[in-house]
Amino acid sequence: MRKDTKHVGHPNPQVTLVRHAETSWSASGIHTGHIDVALTQSGERSCRALGHHLRSRPFSAVWSSPTQRAMHTYALSGFDMEKVALREDLEEWDYGSYEGLTTKQIHVQRPGWRLFRDGCPDGESVIDVGNRADAVIKELREADNIAVFSSGHFLRVLAARWLGLAPGHGADFALGTASISVLGYEHSLEEPVIRSWNQQFAAE
Repeated sequence: MRKDTKHVGHPNPQVTLVRHAETSWSASGIHTGHIDVALTQSGERSCRALGHHLRSRPFSAVWSSPTQRAMHTYALSGFDMEKVALREDLEEWDYGSYEGLTTKQIHVQRPGWRLFRDGCPDGESVIDVGNRADAVIKELREADNIAVFSSGHFLRVLAARWLGLAPGHGADFALGTASISVLGYEHSLEEPVIRSWNQQFAAE
């Protein structure tokens, strides 16, 4: 078993989750999975505020989704692009036939649809995303102080699974763009908790 690495104020390892900054699609509520959309100017400004709060933290490694929006958030936060590990398992939910649509538009086709319950035709189910999150968490639990840059719906499922909840409970964790959340432990590695959630900072 690995030894715990102490961090300031916390005796146990932590995982810092960073949702990418605003894009025109995220601002409009459009489901953005594999189609990559650039950050807005407002999103770019918020990255600098993110960087102010992230760069002082002693990360042992940084993992990122390979999407442009996640990588651009990482780079504009002031980090070295050569030090990030790009991981396809951190990509956003595959929305399949619902890619590029808002929830309102989907409800015209399928009244009462809920992403975290029903998943997406020709895309991923909530169980599929939960399985991806479980694989990532298995590695996170063997690492110390990792930062993870990804997208909103995937990170919400990751948080649910970190706590041992069903992946559909990701619906209970609202998450804004350019936000920082911290997963960790209470008294021991057998007590996973959310230490902070959805911290957002004024753009510089």
